[in-house]
Amino acid sequence: MSVKMPKLRLMSTVAALAAATAVTAGPGSVTAESDNWMLTDGLGRKARTYEQAGARHTDRFVGMFYWTWHQGYDFDGGADPAGMEIRNITEVLRDNPDAINNYNHPAWGSGAARPNVFYWDEPLFGYYRTTDPWVLRKHAEMLADAGIDCIFMDCTNGSFVWEYSYKALMKTWTEAQADGVNVPKIVFMLPFAATADSKVSLTNLYNKVYSKGEYKNLWFYWDGKPLIIAYPDNLGTTGVEKEIRNFFTFRPAQPDYVAGPRTSNQWGWLEVYPNHAFNVDSKTGRAEECTVGVAQNARAASGGHCCAFNLPNTYGRSYSKTKGFDTRPEPYLYGRNFQEQWDRAIDVIKPEMIFVTGWNEWTSGMWTKAHGWSDPLSFVDQFDWDHSRDVEPTKGWGDKGDVYYQQLVDNVRRFKGMAEPAETSAPKTITLGAEGQWDDVLPRYKAYRGNTKHRDHKGRYNKHYTDNSGRNDIVGAQVTHDADYIYFRVETADALTPSTDPNWMMLFIDYDRNKDTGWNGYEYVVNRKSPTSDEVYIERSIASFWRWINVGRGRYTVKGNTLEIAIPKSALKDMETLDFEFKWADNLQNLGDIMDFYVSGDVAPGGRFNYHYKSDYKFSGVDRVDSGATLVAEPQPGCMLSINCEGGYTVTDIAGRTVAHGAGDATVALPGAGMYIVSSAGKAVKVFVR
Repeated sequence: MSVKMPKLRLMSTVAALAAATAVTAGPGSVTAESDNWMLTDGLGRKARTYEQAGARHTDRFVGMFYWTWHQGYDFDGGADPAGMEIRNITEVLRDNPDAINNYNHPAWGSGAARPNVFYWDEPLFGYYRTTDPWVLRKHAEMLADAGIDCIFMDCTNGSFVWEYSYKALMKTWTEAQADGVNVPKIVFMLPFAATADSKVSLTNLYNKVYSKGEYKNLWFYWDGKPLIIAYPDNLGTTGVEKEIRNFFTFRPAQPDYVAGPRTSNQWGWLEVYPNHAFNVDSKTGRAEECTVGVAQNARAASGGHCCAFNLPNTYGRSYSKTKGFDTRPEPYLYGRNFQEQWDRAIDVIKPEMIFVTGWNEWTSGMWTKAHGWSDPLSFVDQFDWDHSRDVEPTKGWGDKGDVYYQQLVDNVRRFKGMAEPAETSAPKTITLGAEGQWDDVLPRYKAYRGNTKHRDHKGRYNKHYTDNSGRNDIVGAQVTHDADYIYFRVETADALTPSTDPNWMMLFIDYDRNKDTGWNGYEYVVNRKSPTSDEVYIERSIASFWRWINVGRGRYTVKGNTLEIAIPKSALKDMETLDFEFKWADNLQNLGDIMDFYVSGDVAPGGRFNYHYKSDYKFSGVDRVDSGATLVAEPQPGCMLSINCEGGYTVTDIAGRTVAHGAGDATVALPGAGMYIVSSAGKAVKVFVR
């Protein structure tokens, strides 16, 4: 095995990516940084923060297994056979439990209506095709927000590469990249051996994509070349096949769940615990890759090797090798299997790349012993809520449909580290609508441009989907405050629609950052009720339900594509310093359903994420020392400040300039409104003066 130098590889990889990326954020677009968005799921689990995860590691990557096969065959133009209908395994067996014993049960469909694959549940975005740009854009943002670096597109069956889908994906993701989405890059994953089909797929992809430089901005590089998960063993040494050999970095895939690496450069895709280290450097001892799976269609009776997922005691979501089967109610929600594999990958193996299985497989064929599986029938890859392995949110679990997404985000942050949070500027009083008022307000919260396009696309089989809820395209936000008000500003890509529109520009505030208080943690909402000509309604949640009572009004102004709101602090809980989460949402369609944040209109930040605002500035301060000495500073009208202390004091502005000094109790005039620091006897308080 050749000795690899991870640091050198990383440098060459980054350089190659920089050279290849021809698409950058377009005019008016910014790249949103999701690291410091807050996330709490339906179980109350919080994704970790910078303080918990630490600084970003530039030599760690996470890839996601991704299925582009949700279409008809390429040789049929990508269309599904006419007349086929969706069959959801979970729904079929809920209504017809005896169908599990009958391959020909009418509940599975009959004649032309019987599908060729069956869903374990309905995806949150419906039974979509992976040619649907509306869905592909959602996926691009969700995977980017989770910190995924690349996707491994499943082309392991025969010579099918699902061309209609990969072309649609690359087009949509290039557009998303131009809108500021740090989209994952692409890797094709081909059959698990050096087969004739593998060679056909390699040649096909090389001729149609790579040799032409198609969508080079999306290629994922490893060791300085585009990465492909494939076997080069049966490629020739002349002509195009030689070109292919030299063009890619090859990593052949180990198909087995138990065996571990069998060649020096092999990578895994799914394993039972304990997951192996793949391609370990002989000098540094560092693994190049390991797998993390949501669940495995295997069991002790199969020796941990692949079997049908509907057989007894298979290793579903609720299974753990070290803890056994989870016996809590709804055990599939807690991700015991997933977490066990993450823990080993992060704490023990510590690889360069973690391969996660997976995002959106959703379907399984139905087989019998005559097909080489088990009677009375076998669902091999997916089966039900526990015996499935998708991270993408599902409809069937209601407000907990995204718990695996939260678990993914949390563990990616734990593995890769995070970007340091942005600085929060000093408080200031905002004159609503005045030019330049927000120029020095930090942080500037970013959101993606271009994600309010409407949906009108065929789904799988007999489905067709439309969504026209995209309206105001939110692209950024800011917050500041003074002694009496919290000021919010939100910006959209184009001029805001009239405030009389239904569900217009709602602001949700989680004021105490506690999911147990308010609707999904949000104690307050602004604009649930349409505003008047100059005032917004501020409402507080009753218990945990979508029920709200009015607690006050705030001022607002709309100017082109910006909305500014001043909320009186007296309408909110009394807090000495501010530490809250918030999000903007426009044109939600299913009020009271938290999962609609992923689906309808536009929200910022996406899905269940929140922005975080923290300001430690106090508008009056009391600081007592052990000796009993007391320092009290209170703002007074007219830019005056009263000071009570024992001994001398100094007043400085936020730039460190001394503006007043003296001794004992005093009332001093200050040069203007702003933040000041009063120091005395080694202690200090911050005071905002208007």
